[in-house]
Order: sequence, then C-alpha cells, then structure tokens
Amino acid sequence: MSELFNFNNLIPLSTVRDWLRWAVSRFNEAELHFGHGSSTAYDEAAYLILHTLHLPLNQLEPYLDAHLAAEERKALFNIIEARVKTRKPAAYLTHEAWLKDFKFYVDERAIVPRSLIADMLLDDEASFIQPWIDTMPDNPKHILDLCTGSGCLAIILAHLYPETEIHAVDLSEQALEVAKKNVHDYNLEQRVKLFHGNLFAPLGNQRYDIIISNPPYVTEESVAKLPAEFLHEPAMALGAGADGLDCIRPMLEQAKNYLDPNGIIVVEVGHNRDIVELAYPQIPFIWFESAENEGHVFLLSTADLEELVI
Repeated sequence: MSELFNFNNLIPLSTVRDWLRWAVSRFNEAELHFGHGSSTAYDEAAYLILHTLHLPLNQLEPYLDAHLAAEERKALFNIIEARVKTRKPAAYLTHEAWLKDFKFYVDERAIVPRSLIADMLLDDEASFIQPWIDTMPDNPKHILDLCTGSGCLAIILAHLYPETEIHAVDLSEQALEVAKKNVHDYNLEQRVKLFHGNLFAPLGNQRYDIIISNPPYVTEESVAKLPAEFLHEPAMALGAGADGLDCIRPMLEQAKNYLDPNGIIVVEVGHNRDIVELAYPQIPFIWFESAENEGHVFLLSTADLEELVI
C-alpha cells in the first residue's frame, strides 16, 4: 500500500482533534515504546502534532477543533508514520528534547536527554545538594559533568551556578559535536568547556567541588531486552558491561583524585542500586528517593570515597 494511498484515505481527518485521535490509535496499534520524554501514546502524539504545526507545546486545548490545511495534514501524516515505521524516538524526528523548561538539540550522535539528576537539579534549584554546598569554603567554583552526551546537565548546572566554571567530558567525539551546538545555543562557550576523553583522562590535575554524572549503566541482560526505540541511540551511551558498572567502577576509583576535600559526586545508576551496593559494601552511599526516583541517584563525599578499597 503506497504512502499516497494511505494519506488519501485519511482525508476525512480534518481537525487537530481528528489527527490526535488517529495518531494515538496508530501508536497503540504499532505497540510503540515511550521512554524518551513522553510516557504515553497520547502525550507523544500531542507533542508531535503541536511541534509539527508550530504551536505552543503546552497549549493543545485551544487548537483541538481547528481545521487543518492540506499541507499541514500531509506534514502530520509524514511525522506520525515516521514514528511508527522507523521506531525512532520522537526527539530524533524533531531534533529537540526538553528537560523542564530547557530545550536541547539532539540527533542520533547523542543519547536523548533524560535524567533524574536534571529533574532533581531543577526542582527547588538543586536544594538536594545544598547541605553539602554549605560545607564548602566558597560557592562551587568548578563543576564537572562526566559522560555529558548532549551537554544537557552541564548547561543546566551553568544556569544554576552562574559564577561557576563547568567542565564536561565524553568519550564520543560525535556526542561532543551535539554538546557543542547546545552550548553555543545557550551562549555558554566561555563557561562550559568540553573535553574529549575517557572519564577523567583529559582533565589533568584539575579538582572539582561537584562531579555530576549520568553515565552508561545498562546491564548486558537489560540491553538485550531494550525496545527498538533505544537501538537508535549510541550503544556506548547505554550498555556498561555484564553488571552495568563498566563506567561507574573506574569513576568511583578515580573520583577522589579530582574532588576537593569538601567535594561531592552525584551519579545516576537507574535500577542498579543493589548491584552498586553489593560491589561496594564498605561505602556509605546516600540515595535520594522521591515519587519519581526510587533510589536511582546516589551521592558520595570525598571522605566517603576514602573508604573505597581498590
């Protein structure tokens, strides 16, 4: 069945409401997976429709009964069918991803921005780490974002701490090209410095008040079960060996050499809390929990890392 024939069959779909209903049905029929910014077929359909029609992303209701021009209907058909047939995450189709009010450019060179750490930073202006910041001699002067990907966490940190220099590292030169564009779009080239290399390797003797990381942490078993949408993302940004610690292990072993005496490291590990605690029973991890985050993010101080036995 040709694309033109399919589109012609949809001519009776006249309004935004019609196309929203059809898109939800189409997504559900195709059994798409939603985990890159949207959690339901409805939310993803609404986002793609509003984005394609150049409408405010938070204002669906006023436009539901608006009748669409032929070129608008064809544009909606194309992007909805692209989502179904390619199973690419919506962010790769629109080249944008949102973390709260922050918009980031993204393409297949970098993982789609999504982070519990970002949510925690933006909820109440990073109050979850404020008790440790209060123990520092000055406000944070140097912050490091390891495994920066698109640069989203580095950019958020730069906005939260406007007097702080941010360093961001990634092993992927392609991901750093995406990060470079986002840093430029936010006019932060003077404060966010990008480094190519493996974890701390390109940083010399620099020490940091805060290290933040949302690294690869998916176990081999989980990688094998990932929905098709995730297979469009760089494999090196997801999989982290049999136990998911291929990146976290050297990070923890080296972090104390790059933290100030009053410094902290905050790391997102997904559902791997039990694996992390089993691997490092001597370390007193502090886990943060909320309705959205059931112990997926931990914090350690420089002193805590002294307990690590390599």
